[in-house]
Amino acid sequence: MTEPVIAQKAPYVREEKAGRIEWCHCGRSKNQPYCDGSHEVTDIRPIVVDLTEDRVVKWCGCQHSGNKPFCDGTHKRL
Repeated sequence: MTEPVIAQKAPYVREEKAGRIEWCHCGRSKNQPYCDGSHEVTDIRPIVVDLTEDRVVKWCGCQHSGNKPFCDGTHKRL
């Protein structure tokens, strides 16, 4: 299996609207933290999240969180 690329060692904090979001799990997207299709050269696929309300989200930036796609602080140990 392909290892994800570490996009950054910090979360992406975004104000999100309710709806479907594809989080980049491969780390290759030029539109972090969102999927732009760059995963097609890997066996990694984005993680789809359905937000039921508008809210602030801390998206994982290191792609190694134990709570993907959300940041759990794993980046501090990388």
